[in-house]
Amino acid sequence: MGHVAAQLLIVEDDPVIGTELAEALTGHGYGVVLAATAQKAIDSAGACPPDLILLDLGLPDMDGPVLCRRLRGSLPDTVIVVLTARTEELDVIVALDAGADDYLTKPFRLTELLARLRAHLRRQRVLPDDRAVEVGRLRLDLASRRTFLGGVELELRPKEFDLLAVLVSRAGQVVSREQLMDEVWDVNWFGSTKTLDVHVSALRRKLALLGEDPGRITTLRGHGYRYEIDV
Repeated sequence: MGHVAAQLLIVEDDPVIGTELAEALTGHGYGVVLAATAQKAIDSAGACPPDLILLDLGLPDMDGPVLCRRLRGSLPDTVIVVLTARTEELDVIVALDAGADDYLTKPFRLTELLARLRAHLRRQRVLPDDRAVEVGRLRLDLASRRTFLGGVELELRPKEFDLLAVLVSRAGQVVSREQLMDEVWDVNWFGSTKTLDVHVSALRRKLALLGEDPGRITTLRGHGYRYEIDV
């Protein structure tokens, strides 16, 4: 089986689905802890922080997005992938807004899940050097992965930082949706790109909170996004 690739926490209240998923991922070299309730997930994550959390939204003791927000607050750098049987767009957006990095809709193929896990756990830095990138009031320190707007630090999640780094490093240029998914998520990405849209919306909100025009990040429908040099 080889070495353990990463430690996963599966939060799933259906014992059949949870057990089958845990066995399949263990068979592929992952260390797995299975939690059937939100409280067990919180306890487990606190005792032994995982590298990645697979989180079912339909839990009996706590609303999925509420748990997601709590886990994100205590584990800012842990990847959270939501597993949901819900197909409504609002549910997905709420979960992503709550701090999830990605989602998969049930039923899904094991091959797709494994591909997503590899993509997220690779966690390659988008711009792996010690440069700083500045546009207007915004400064990104790539070595420390810190973001400052007008001298005030902006708290960004890992994927938000990577996304902003790509856009700002090419300020004034259109970056296609495909390029952003390739560079921020994974070169072999497949599936919905709704995750990208929610992360862009989150960046706009955080910029606006510190007095920046959210229009700095322009949507070019059918093409992609552009970080404007002047607004």
